[in-house]
Amino acid sequence: MDGNERLRYSAVHFDITSGCDVNRRSNDSGTSCNSRTSLLQKRMEAGESVEIYVVRRPWSRIFSTRRLRDIFTWHLLKAIAMGQALSMLICGTAVTCQYLAESKVETPMLQSFLNYALLLLTYTITLAFRKGDENILQILKTKWWKYLLLGVADVEANYTVVKAYQFTTLTSIQLLDCFVIPVLMVLSWIFLKTRYKIAHYVAVGVCLLGVGAMVGADLLAGRDQGSTSDVLLGDGLVLISAALYAVSNVCQEYTVKNLSRTEFLGMVGLFGTLISGIQLAILEHKAVAVIKWDWIIVLLFATYGLCMYALYSFMPIVMKMTSATAVNLSLLTADLFSLFCGLFLFHYTFSGLYIVSFVVITVGFVMFNAVPTTPPAPAADPSEGGSENPSDVDEAVKQEATLELASEHDGQEDGAESESMEVQWGQSTGACTADKSTRI
Repeated sequence: MDGNERLRYSAVHFDITSGCDVNRRSNDSGTSCNSRTSLLQKRMEAGESVEIYVVRRPWSRIFSTRRLRDIFTWHLLKAIAMGQALSMLICGTAVTCQYLAESKVETPMLQSFLNYALLLLTYTITLAFRKGDENILQILKTKWWKYLLLGVADVEANYTVVKAYQFTTLTSIQLLDCFVIPVLMVLSWIFLKTRYKIAHYVAVGVCLLGVGAMVGADLLAGRDQGSTSDVLLGDGLVLISAALYAVSNVCQEYTVKNLSRTEFLGMVGLFGTLISGIQLAILEHKAVAVIKWDWIIVLLFATYGLCMYALYSFMPIVMKMTSATAVNLSLLTADLFSLFCGLFLFHYTFSGLYIVSFVVITVGFVMFNAVPTTPPAPAADPSEGGSENPSDVDEAVKQEATLELASEHDGQEDGAESESMEVQWGQSTGACTADKSTRI
């Protein structure tokens, strides 16, 4: 442990430089506190062994009201609400797709084209009127090929997942679509330098358990819909779609956090319209020609296009607040909203596992966002004046460092567990070694 690192134990707080007991509520003058802490510093600097007693806080104090307030911040509650709003928009697209399928209309590329066209008419035109480096011409001169690849990934991700329904079952799609989350975490680790903690992996596992409960409820209710004509091909298409979505989402997170939301949506609208338009003309011109147009079909297409447009417009806002991985965790509840709508619109069979699934996914999302993901701290460079010797540590760092100590004669809380720790501070190397022995 180097000189810049802080020692923290769950007991009484002492400031290592001022000797102030920040938890004490008595009327003591603080003289004894200062003298004990000064003596501790001198003994550590002299290389002597110091015996420290650590008193652990009871669980009731760990899960206190103040601690819960630190977790359930306004930022987290807003992220939860906005994430569920995105799930409801996806639910709207699912319901309209179901009605279109019942009307024998199967034109996924036409539906995607409407969304990209709306993005083109708003965000791309906005970029055209901007000046300087934010103008669309300047962006295309330097980054056109990057946004072209992004447009291909986004368009084909939407197309392949819809195409998969023709070859495999709903259960397979729901399970394999979760593949987007580990791919996102790997890509974020590599390209965005995001560093995850154990709590994040546990949270992802909790969310996936919620998805498992949802799939189990579908099987019990007999909703294993879809085709089984070529399960291997269908499952492969779902995995390809998940990987492409992950690529698109990582690019989106980088763009909205480092450049601008308007640039991302404008470029996706431009290249998405071109790619989906070409693909529409090649693959679906016959299917579009046989559509029996009426006001209901027009309303369904309009509803789908508006829901997708709102989803694409608001997702970057949520992604800037959280991350691509967190957004996709919140979107796991989209299937549940679709099922809840299906209870009334399509007479699906209700199962209590749907409620369990929703709660479990929400808990996992809260767990993931309660612990921040941060890039690794840069290593100290000795050539720039960095030092591992604790005597050379910056004063500001010393002010932050605290030791939570309890002296031997101050006593311990009833039933509390203590640890005896031998701390040896080596001045020459700045290393701290410890032998711990637990005793009651």
